[in-house]
Amino acid sequence: MWQRMKRAFRSMFGWMVSAAEDPELILEQNIRDLNDQVPKMNESIAMVKANVTLLEKENQKYRYDVVELTSKVKAAIQASRDDIATTYATQLQSVKSALTRNEQQLMAARQAFDKAMQVKQAFMREKDRKTNEAMQALRDARRAKWQSKVADAMESFQVAGIDATHDEMLQKIQEQTAVNEARMDMAMSNVDTQGVKIEEEAEKLRAQEMLKQFKQEMGMESPGEAAGGDKTLGKKVGVQ
Repeated sequence: MWQRMKRAFRSMFGWMVSAAEDPELILEQNIRDLNDQVPKMNESIAMVKANVTLLEKENQKYRYDVVELTSKVKAAIQASRDDIATTYATQLQSVKSALTRNEQQLMAARQAFDKAMQVKQAFMREKDRKTNEAMQALRDARRAKWQSKVADAMESFQVAGIDATHDEMLQKIQEQTAVNEARMDMAMSNVDTQGVKIEEEAEKLRAQEMLKQFKQEMGMESPGEAAGGDKTLGKKVGVQ
């Protein structure tokens, strides 16, 4: 019974954690965590490098002391001062022992520094690889979200019935246009076009008559010529 309750609680909390996880936020946090590790790593490597530098300085000092004490031992021997030479020889032996230990420590420190640099290079390569993968995944996720929004917009566009109403409204406008054209044809057919033509001809005749009157008043045409029409005009042309 207790095992079943444990599985039930684990499945419930597992579902809650899974629902709360946002892959994009987690990837972004992973990138920040990787970047935050770089200064810490640089600080650790700097400490290793500082240890190497310190040991190198001690090594130089020990080597200098060895040279100095060796010179003093030789000088004391030449001066027949074995007591002083013995004292310097004792110090020289101690310095040589310290130099040997220092050289061993320096070698180990240099190896540690080299390994630290190799670890850093490997970490930086891995960091860059994971960062690039995360950035690509984030770009894909953002593109997928945009595509999802476009798909939702297209679906809502169709669901809203715009496609159907679009064709329906076009058909209604075409029907209304056809009705108006039919009404125009019917209205034109009801107009007395024959009477309109006769009226237009009468207007032309009145205008011609008025023109003749002006010509007679101006002496450009006599009443007989006007009555004779084209025949009188033809005789007149022949006489000339």
